Amino acid sequence: MAGTVGTAVGMFVGTNIDDLVVLTVLFLSARADGTPRAWQVWAGQYAGIAALTAVSIVAALGLTVVPDDWVGLLGLVPFALGVRGLVGALRGGDDDPPAVAAGVLSIAGVTIANGADNISVYTPVFRTVGAGATAVTVAVFAAGVAVWCLAASWLGSHRWVVGLVERYGRWLVPGVFMAIGALIVAESGVLGRMP
Repeated sequence: MAGTVGTAVGMFVGTNIDDLVVLTVLFLSARADGTPRAWQVWAGQYAGIAALTAVSIVAALGLTVVPDDWVGLLGLVPFALGVRGLVGALRGGDDDPPAVAAGVLSIAGVTIANGADNISVYTPVFRTVGAGATAVTVAVFAAGVAVWCLAASWLGSHRWVVGLVERYGRWLVPGVFMAIGALIVAESGVLGRMP
């Protein structure tokens, strides 16, 4: 159980660092001009993460055609995304500011658009764990959204924090992706089965 919770926390943090930046900017905007309202940020983030998680679970169910002995190779997907992100960060990275949204649906849309990495990381994990671990993971994600919204609200009252998170977040995210991918591959034992 503790391992499942730890893995879920790592997945959530690693795939949602960018969301923390977006949420912080949204809370800064809410304090500055009242748009969006705080409850809209919370509701939009929950809706977006719920949609990403549901898509990942459905995709994992579709992967049941992959033999269990080889499913650990799916860990190469988040690992490759991490390498790509690291290369991008080394080349100068993406300096585009996060999109600002004004309502629940647009905030959920930003979360979903920002979440291709979530699906690529969550899907192989949901494919390799059972129903109980999936339920625990979903519960951790729900708690994670609350923590993220609270942290972003607090950070949103400190403008200097936005610059700090934007400056180092692009290094942290690839590292976490690579670690999650390597963990999936290592724990599956697939490397020992390769010829």
